[in-house]
Amino acid sequence: MVLPTITEDTIDLSPGDELILRFRNWEDYENLLSRRQDKAGLRIRYNAATRELRIMSPLPKHGKNADILADLVKALLRYQRKDWEAYTPITLKRVSKQGIEPDYCFYIQNRERILGKEEIDLEVDPPPDLVIEIDLTSATKPEDYQAIAAPELWIYRRSQLHIYLFDGQQYQESQTSVQFPNLDLKTFIPEYVDRGWQIGSSIALREFEQFLFAINERPF
Repeated sequence: MVLPTITEDTIDLSPGDELILRFRNWEDYENLLSRRQDKAGLRIRYNAATRELRIMSPLPKHGKNADILADLVKALLRYQRKDWEAYTPITLKRVSKQGIEPDYCFYIQNRERILGKEEIDLEVDPPPDLVIEIDLTSATKPEDYQAIAAPELWIYRRSQLHIYLFDGQQYQESQTSVQFPNLDLKTFIPEYVDRGWQIGSSIALREFEQFLFAINERPF
């Protein structure tokens, strides 16, 4: 077994590892981001309230689940005839408060406000309308996004979709999505993510699009 290693020059974690550094400040977080270099697969989070830095190295399954789930969201947006801008990877920061890197995020209502921007600055730009986290080896808490204040947060964990809505102060768990209010996402999103593993991602996506077509009886 290879132990996690952090030096002045390198950050090495094996897939599935998570390293928590306590009693850290914002400068420590920014230093880690700059030292990550070509290890783009590493996810780094910072929460000023807990003073914890968390470094995670996702498993391959983590990336596949994120990819399938994002494809399902894009199908839903096409179904509703909505435009979007999607980001992965991305670092979202509220300076001296919170830094986090969601698995996927979508600008929908605020899409036009970030067009052409290579970096998102939450001091002037809106947060994503929807952020997605896949939990396998580590757990995401809604509080991890409280300073970011994205209107809607999805956490996919153990074949269950948890939906959280931001009320202006904190996240509240919800049975329905603001983005897709008339659909039972908590039932059929896990079904089609699991189908992606059973029959393949592209086939599961095609089945999902056919399902949406059937319930609406009109093409995309």
